[in-house]
Amino acid sequence: MNVPITPTEDCALALDRADSLAEFRDRFYLLADTIYMDGNSLGLLSKDAEVSLIQTLEAWKTQGVAGWFKGDSPWLNSAEQIGDLSSEIMGAKADQVIHSATVTVNIHALVASLYEPAGSRVKIMADELNFPTDIYALKGQMDIRGRDWQEDLVIIPSADGRTLDEDTIVEMFDETVALVWLPSVLYRSGQLLDMEYLTQKAHAKGIIVGFDCCHSAGVVPHELDRWGVDFAVWCGYKYLNSGPGGSAFLYVNRRHFDKRPILTGWFGNRRETMFDMSQDFDPGQDAGKWQISSPGILGSSTLRGSLEMINEAGIQAIRAKSLLMTEYLIALVDDLLTDPPFSFRIGTPRESDRRGGHVALERQTGTEQICEALVKRGVVPDFRPPNVIRICPSPLYGTFQEIWQTVGHLREIVEVFSK
Repeated sequence: MNVPITPTEDCALALDRADSLAEFRDRFYLLADTIYMDGNSLGLLSKDAEVSLIQTLEAWKTQGVAGWFKGDSPWLNSAEQIGDLSSEIMGAKADQVIHSATVTVNIHALVASLYEPAGSRVKIMADELNFPTDIYALKGQMDIRGRDWQEDLVIIPSADGRTLDEDTIVEMFDETVALVWLPSVLYRSGQLLDMEYLTQKAHAKGIIVGFDCCHSAGVVPHELDRWGVDFAVWCGYKYLNSGPGGSAFLYVNRRHFDKRPILTGWFGNRRETMFDMSQDFDPGQDAGKWQISSPGILGSSTLRGSLEMINEAGIQAIRAKSLLMTEYLIALVDDLLTDPPFSFRIGTPRESDRRGGHVALERQTGTEQICEALVKRGVVPDFRPPNVIRICPSPLYGTFQEIWQTVGHLREIVEVFSK
């Protein structure tokens, strides 16, 4: 879109007219009388996802147990097929991605196999801004090994409480660190980390590196293979629009295919031998061997339609629109919401290569009440304590005019509160 960004409604209308992804909006079920700015928490239902769910229900209705083996998409191979669709947007070969379980279970499964404390190299590094479940999982894995996480879990500090400095992280890499676990995008501030740089620097120190890509998958292009990332996980219900509690994905670089899963389950078996019902685990030869249990077929079926639509739109086009949307939002905040009595500030990096898909609006006081007032007006954002309103305009179903209207609501709310 060759439309200059200005903090005006005319700019929003011009950007919407020039939007090459505008047609995808009609393929979603939009909430009535609502401006939905929470796609980074739960994406909306698409008609494509609905169709793939209905097709799965029909297969169950007409085929029963035979659905595992017959039809256009036998359930036995669904985890691989859906993983393949996701691999296209993550920059990974299909055999390195599998649709499996949930994010926290996948963190446990992969860290259990790839964290191998030995000699002086015993520590795991993670950051203080990471989502709590990730830290719980890391501590749990250290407990299982009898390690004292208060000693061996190294927490990377944040200088400002909202972002991380990659050089500070790299300076902490040393011969005592076995594994580093980081978010691709910080869930509160929306900062996008330089995954390629961090991976290269970790490997130079002999450290295995993994990423939680929940807040980037589906809105930011990835090159997991080219960057050399060791392992990663991501969920399906945010930008991938799979539905509430939708199951997740894991990625394991081929260099680790010789590792044996520690948390093993029947669905990690080779397909050729899994129905031999042997008591001896016979792991597959790809990322699929880290599956612990059978996939939830109904719950995951929505991803087939959703991912096919995302691939149709193209992750590069999605990223381009997302960056324009957040750039426009930042311009509006700077012009209309910065001065008193509004007093908002941007908590997200302004540089496009350091920004994910949402913008964190911060205010010293009253943020939670302002967020509640937005919801009453039909605007759905997301509040993160103590003072962050996350605004996420989704590229596939959001519009620039909705961003303009959201900022207008914020102005009116603060004006009322200030009287």
